[in-house]
Amino acid sequence: MAKEKVFPMTKEGKEKLEQELEYLKTVKRKEVVERIKIARSFGDLSENSEYDSAKEEQAFVEGRITTLENMIRNAKIIEETDGNSNSVSLGKTVTFVELPNGEEESYTIVGSAEADPFEGKISNDSPIAKSLMSRSVGDEVSVQTPGGEMLVKIVNIK
Repeated sequence: MAKEKVFPMTKEGKEKLEQELEYLKTVKRKEVVERIKIARSFGDLSENSEYDSAKEEQAFVEGRITTLENMIRNAKIIEETDGNSNSVSLGKTVTFVELPNGEEESYTIVGSAEADPFEGKISNDSPIAKSLMSRSVGDEVSVQTPGGEMLVKIVNIK
């Protein structure tokens, strides 16, 4: 049997996934079933776009439920005390400046399951996070990004 993938995440990230799972199971699933019932009442299913759309949504919802259950079952909670407090690691927020004269940027490094760049959370699998891991305040780091190479200086870790 293949080894299941472990999903590193914060306690808050796991709770957010559990809330989404609960919503999908208790609310969304029922809504989709109701849409299917209504679409069936329109008659001929072979040319019923409402029915097709509802069935596609049902497949998406069921797939997402399965994915969330797997992620929650295989979650590894990142503890605040994990690793050296002076170096970049999973669960830490790192602030850096792009050299020579960029603005400060801060990101929290999280597992891929809870990454959301718009909320300042980047995946530990991202090029920036991979480059910054295990580095310390004051380190200058070369980061390979899809847009090219950039040089950053770490100014804070918390």
